[in-house]
Amino acid sequence: MLTFKKTVLACTSIVLIGCASAPDSVPLSEKDYCAELSNKEHLPLSHYTQPFEAEIKSSTGVYVLEQGAEAMMSRAWLTERAETSIDVQYFIFSIDNVGLIATDYLVRAAERGVKVRVLVDDIMLDAKGDELLMLAAHDNFEIKIYNPNVNIGKNIVQKMTTVLTDFHGINQRMHNKVFLVDDQVAITGGRNIADEYFGFDHEYNFRDRDVFLAGKAVEEIDTSFEQYWSSPLSVPVEDLFKSNPYDSNPDFSRLHSYACNSKHFHPEIRAEIDKVPETFKALSKEGKFLFVDKVEYIADKPGKNDRQTFLGGGSITRDKLIDLAESAQASILIQTPYLVTTKKDREFLRSLVEKGISIKILTNSLASNDNLAAFSGYQRNRKQLLATGVEVYEFKPDAEVRQRVMTEHMYKKLPTTPIFGLHAKSMTIDDTVTVVGTYNLDPRSAHLNTESFAIIYSSEITEHVSKAMKVEMEPENAWRITKDFNPDNEVSVTKRVGVKLHRIVPKNIL
Repeated sequence: MLTFKKTVLACTSIVLIGCASAPDSVPLSEKDYCAELSNKEHLPLSHYTQPFEAEIKSSTGVYVLEQGAEAMMSRAWLTERAETSIDVQYFIFSIDNVGLIATDYLVRAAERGVKVRVLVDDIMLDAKGDELLMLAAHDNFEIKIYNPNVNIGKNIVQKMTTVLTDFHGINQRMHNKVFLVDDQVAITGGRNIADEYFGFDHEYNFRDRDVFLAGKAVEEIDTSFEQYWSSPLSVPVEDLFKSNPYDSNPDFSRLHSYACNSKHFHPEIRAEIDKVPETFKALSKEGKFLFVDKVEYIADKPGKNDRQTFLGGGSITRDKLIDLAESAQASILIQTPYLVTTKKDREFLRSLVEKGISIKILTNSLASNDNLAAFSGYQRNRKQLLATGVEVYEFKPDAEVRQRVMTEHMYKKLPTTPIFGLHAKSMTIDDTVTVVGTYNLDPRSAHLNTESFAIIYSSEITEHVSKAMKVEMEPENAWRITKDFNPDNEVSVTKRVGVKLHRIVPKNIL
């Protein structure tokens, strides 16, 4: 599991492993697996967007990516058909199987002339320095590290010094997640790039949500990306090392061979990627892919907090969510993996309930949670939250819905079904507005991390998302929490004790 990965305690791991020599991320191949695959010519993205040229200029095409497989395949398909540019912005970009295959797709795009820019947060990046430098050596591939103060390019002394002297700076992370192609099509939402966000992990996966956008709203995403890319906090990876030992356009045959190996990337999945246009046509007929007149993309500015105080200031996303909640007339549905409320938060929720607004929140149970520190913050005030009149549900680790959202190939392949945890950060308001993004209901999202989300003003889209969220609150998928019942005892004594020990962590950094 990913315990502590969303908290500052991850810094401890970085420091402790700082002297260890990591193995190469890409294993050596015994043969050239790419020789077994035929090279396909792909029509460019403009071929597929041209029929919708009028709609794209005035509105935004929207499709909510509920399943891990379709979220992964959509990214892969877009990468293969990109013509001019791919801009990638993530909190986590792992070097596991999905991460390596995603990197291979980006490298292949760069090799055919597409300009690729990757912006990733420093704290959770586990790639080796020379691997990053090799990618950045390609003429069409640029990498920048956001707020590189404790990990990439730092030795053990520098890491320890930063942990001890710049606790505030370490806690300011970039949590945004954007995949932008040719400045026309984008995917944004809750998923990072790693096995567990797409249903490919053998032990623990996330139930997550992204949204595919094409058209007008993508301009706002592009503007935000450029703002982050040009920020002083975003540093070229080459500037973090004394030199780059790689020549221009290095040899990536080892990476290509890894991705061509059917053990790592099953032919069934490749075939499904080629069918993406057919899938979208079917989705359009079903009313799930729609052009919407009003879609907004909201993002915090780089840095967010002005550092004058540890908490407070600069939260564009928090302020917008408050405005949206206050606009509700009847109901609010919320999914958030981490639910750490302050007294002020609970007062706000109570005021909405007293106005007659029905509020239901689904969050992780202790049994499904990957972050004990965050759960400890939620657990401390669970009863007070219930007292506001909000309905609270906790996700089950063996929720039946996991069979629907998990990658089908993996579900059939594995001898046992992995645990599922909630990672979707979504909200629907009444029957008209849907929010999909990166924002957790906790102090970290409110005050420290930069966050982003799409707001979709559509009754049709909201109907689909609300239905999915309500299904996940059903008894087969979640526990209904009351003042007399919670499912904490469903886990081992060790895990229960672990949560209690995490109470030493201040709530305002969770």
